[in-house]
Amino acid sequence: MESAHRVVFAPVDNTARVHAVVRRLSDAIALGLLGDGEHLPSETDLAGHLGVSTVTLREALMALRQQGLIETRRGRGGGSFVRAPARQFDLDERLRSLSAEELRDLGDHYAAIAGAAARLAAARSLPGDVRRLHRSLEEMAGTEPGDGMCRLDGRLHLEVAAASQSGRLTREEIRLQAEIGPLIWAVHDLPDRRGRVDAEHAGIVDAIEGADDARARDVAESHVLNAVERLIERRLAL
Repeated sequence: MESAHRVVFAPVDNTARVHAVVRRLSDAIALGLLGDGEHLPSETDLAGHLGVSTVTLREALMALRQQGLIETRRGRGGGSFVRAPARQFDLDERLRSLSAEELRDLGDHYAAIAGAAARLAAARSLPGDVRRLHRSLEEMAGTEPGDGMCRLDGRLHLEVAAASQSGRLTREEIRLQAEIGPLIWAVHDLPDRRGRVDAEHAGIVDAIEGADDARARDVAESHVLNAVERLIERRLAL
């Protein structure tokens, strides 16, 4: 997760910086990029990474504490620590809040980002990026369906985006994962999807390793769109 952590702690936008810091860190916690109990950098270091003042950072941390996502401890060994909430996700309940048109629009956007990231990863990835992708595939092969698989699925896609060497694409991947990721992961977890999803993941990694940018883009796009089609079918059946 080294590359993804660099993106999480990259400078935020110039406007609405408190909100931007809260959104960046809360998304990272929701996606498992920042694990439960993880010790955040010191306020001075974290403010420097994010390109904000310590006053802005403290306001953001206060908001995250109020949301129960950060715990601050005093004294030796103290600091700010992540408190990841237990995942409670009802796929059908979430789908009822979205129309089929909204799902298709989200899917088209996500497919475009995922495809562009995979294409650039095939052209720009470093040996360490490819090793991380293979490590995630191996971990996924040995993990049962559920929250653990969801986190690994999301991590793999973030690693692909990070391998593109594009900070903007990676940040957009993080944003979209927070918006539609849980829906995609939930449909990937369905028993009849697991084999196909594993093959699609392997295809993306193989194309990146082989520097086949067109294939990497095509497989990544179809991977997202296949899941969205299942989501739309399920939404229409409700």
